[in-house]
Amino acid sequence: MNLALDRKVALVSGSSRGIGRAIAQALLAEGCRVVLNGRDEATLAATQRELKGETQTFAGDVSEAATAAKAVAFALKSFGSLDILVCNVGNGTSKVNLGAETEADWLEALKVNLMSATQLVHASTAALADSKGSILCVSSICGLAALGAPIAYSAAKAALNSFVQGMARPLGAKGIRINAVAPGNILFPGSTWERKLGENSAAVTEMLKREVALNRLGSPQEIADFAAFLVSPRAAFSTGALFVIDGGQLKSH
Repeated sequence: MNLALDRKVALVSGSSRGIGRAIAQALLAEGCRVVLNGRDEATLAATQRELKGETQTFAGDVSEAATAAKAVAFALKSFGSLDILVCNVGNGTSKVNLGAETEADWLEALKVNLMSATQLVHASTAALADSKGSILCVSSICGLAALGAPIAYSAAKAALNSFVQGMARPLGAKGIRINAVAPGNILFPGSTWERKLGENSAAVTEMLKREVALNRLGSPQEIADFAAFLVSPRAAFSTGALFVIDGGQLKSH
């Protein structure tokens, strides 16, 4: 299917590895021009060298309002417009036991998993209104059910889901679509699931057999292909929606 994305400009946050990197590659494969974002310049540069397509890099923490505004301005300066925003920054790791989060833990989880998206959406609204563009936020099934993930992370992702639903009308009035995807257990280098497989692969195998209908982990590319469709004109009547991509793990949502 031709997604009609050729020459569109995309800003993908958190795109130096994992799901964000795969989304950037999928958009490049469709002919997009992509601004890659992450906090580490060296990692971004390495990712840029590996990806095939027209890219620029912007290093910075987009959970900060000023940095998010600079990222959008950089995209506009680099390519002249902005058609697609993908908010992928997130981190579900925690050093404390469930329910033992401190105020600092809560603030960090909200900053990384919620504010990184809200700041970018705010900063890009004018540009996306000009292009009648689209936004995709990468959430998690942990925002929909208690699955043993850090509580502050799960709560932040639940808030992100609510943000996407709530912003559909005000953004829609400007001609902008916004949706979210909620991935399940995704395996990639450096991921939580790579670590868990290394620590106890038998336990992971048993969990998948017990909890996941497809009995396997997912790949970043499987999320990226869905994401590319959602931000494309082929999904033009979809906004304010959350799409679960978890291999059949959630029993209801």
